[in-house]
Amino acid sequence: MRKEFAAVISQEKIAEGIYSLWLKVSFAGEVIPGQFVSLYSNDASRLLPRPISICESVKEEGAIRLVYRIAGAGTLEFSKLAAGDEAAVLGPLGNGFPVEDYSNKKVLLVGGGIGIPPLLSCAKMLEKKEFAVGYRSETYLLDDLMREAEVHVATEDGSLGTPGNVLDSIKADNVKADVIFACGPKPMLRALKAYAEETGIPCYVSMEERMACGVGACLACVCRTTGIDGHSHVNNARICKDGPVFRAEEVDLS
Repeated sequence: MRKEFAAVISQEKIAEGIYSLWLKVSFAGEVIPGQFVSLYSNDASRLLPRPISICESVKEEGAIRLVYRIAGAGTLEFSKLAAGDEAAVLGPLGNGFPVEDYSNKKVLLVGGGIGIPPLLSCAKMLEKKEFAVGYRSETYLLDDLMREAEVHVATEDGSLGTPGNVLDSIKADNVKADVIFACGPKPMLRALKAYAEETGIPCYVSMEERMACGVGACLACVCRTTGIDGHSHVNNARICKDGPVFRAEEVDLS
């Protein structure tokens, strides 16, 4: 990982409160799908960076794409960035999805809400894959996803696809796969973990959590685990350093 000032290539609003930001970075060729970066504010009163998952990385262009939701003052500031501006960024951070281990298997990429973006980078490295994605109402990134694979959509308000959640869509469309890669809110991951256990499908989940340092030093983003952590010798793990991707059976999602 390295910290650098990244030039803003472009930024656009793709849905209400959702932005797509392209940055020029030196580490684009090193990114593993599922990793994230820490993006720093230019406001000295905001000391801590904001963790944002990497949606795409293009080695040839030295560029990464971040798709994020405005959640507070920091991300609101980022939404004002325009081509030619600079942003301090640290990355790539964390452990990603094991895409190489399943290159010959069919992978079901399951995303909910702002957990959808990192799955796009996974899809670009996999031969056999399908998407199952869930939204509350307004959709985004659907065109990008549909260029990569078949997409099964669920919306809570029933405005598109299967009414309900993403698991309802998987069951309604009878989607089959050899392994699941998932990213989204904890209730979704909890349901997918149970589904994976019932069906005997390996499942990897990307955990979402508030972070401070982003490099595993502060222990602000620990999660409960089923095994003993080698760092702290208790039943927890640092999401930023040991994750954000874990085998579903390794983490307590209750």
